[in-house]
Amino acid sequence: MGTVEGAGVVVTGAGGGIGAALARRFAAEGARVVVNDLDGDKARAVADGIGATAVPGDASAIVDAAREALGERVDVYCANAGLGSGGDPFSDEAVWAAAWDVNVMAHVRAARALLPDWLERGEGRFVSTVSAAGLLTMIGAAPYSVTKHGALAFAEWLSLTYRHRGLKVHAICPQGVRTDMLAATGSAGELVLAPTAIEPDDVADALFDAIADDRFLVLPHPEVAEYYQARAAEPDRWIGGMNRLQQKWEAGR
Repeated sequence: MGTVEGAGVVVTGAGGGIGAALARRFAAEGARVVVNDLDGDKARAVADGIGATAVPGDASAIVDAAREALGERVDVYCANAGLGSGGDPFSDEAVWAAAWDVNVMAHVRAARALLPDWLERGEGRFVSTVSAAGLLTMIGAAPYSVTKHGALAFAEWLSLTYRHRGLKVHAICPQGVRTDMLAATGSAGELVLAPTAIEPDDVADALFDAIADDRFLVLPHPEVAEYYQARAAEPDRWIGGMNRLQQKWEAGR
């Protein structure tokens, strides 16, 4: 794909799951890839397998190191690292703070570091791994749902603010994906996400389709568009349906 070949690409949270699939796909398309993950061994394993460069560390603070590894030029930044925090309003403040920091503020910090160069050049691509929870919600996971709404809002804001200055933005919003994060969702994930779960490579395919179409919203599960429309058109009916799902989950527990 001409828009990716030779590009400098950074993928955070790429030690496994969706991030690793994105890194593999970008490398296969001829990009120069930086693989980031908090787990340095996982980052290096993925990087070694695709001829990429590992830059371990906190996703909030690796832009400068990634830029240096790519010869001072980042063309595509995939803000993929995330926390699948379950919980409710009574969850510890630290749980909420961590979800906010990783799922939203890491994206803000990356954009802060990347935008000056991108706007000066008149081109750049920001890919945000959000979740269908950012368009809809997820039972049993208030911190995750709320912060993924925030991630989607930030990606949307970037696109509407800088599109005319050459910035391309994509928000990836899958439902269940067969990753460690899905396994960690427990009974709620088994009820809501597991039945239609897809593979990480399917998410990468959906992103590249969106890149080809120059499309903001990336829906690896196409049915999410229908749910999103129903939520907007009849919110009370939609909330009622989700509440029945909540009751089913509570009864099952």
